Amino acid sequence: MLKKIIGIGVIGIIILVIIGISLPNIASDDDVKEMDLTVMGDVIMPTKVSRPGCEDTDRCYIPSMIIVDSGSQVTWVNEDSAFHSVTSGFYNTPTKLFDSGHLDPFESYTVTFDEAGIYDYFCTLHPWMKGQVIVE
Repeated sequence: MLKKIIGIGVIGIIILVIIGISLPNIASDDDVKEMDLTVMGDVIMPTKVSRPGCEDTDRCYIPSMIIVDSGSQVTWVNEDSAFHSVTSGFYNTPTKLFDSGHLDPFESYTVTFDEAGIYDYFCTLHPWMKGQVIVE
């Protein structure tokens, strides 16, 4: 009988140790929310922006405005099934500071911004797609 009680006690301690080791690895709700907000790249071209309408909700590039420090890199990721571009300036008046050319679906493009300023950009194929990089 004593062996049975000791055996149950040992099993209980082992279970408590396993639970205690596992608890620090469980993500809290805050961690899960933060993970949901993490995206690949700095600016995303989401699905269906090749059709007009995303400009109404400012969701053609997400985010449509990004603020970075001088010397930072910004990466655009085309998550749409259509071709897109990241071209400096405005439609019909590109500035030629940077131009990705046509980005295939799921292709990315990176620019290093060394000088402070405001850099507007657009998609040459879909002129309603506009964004802005602010370099501090």
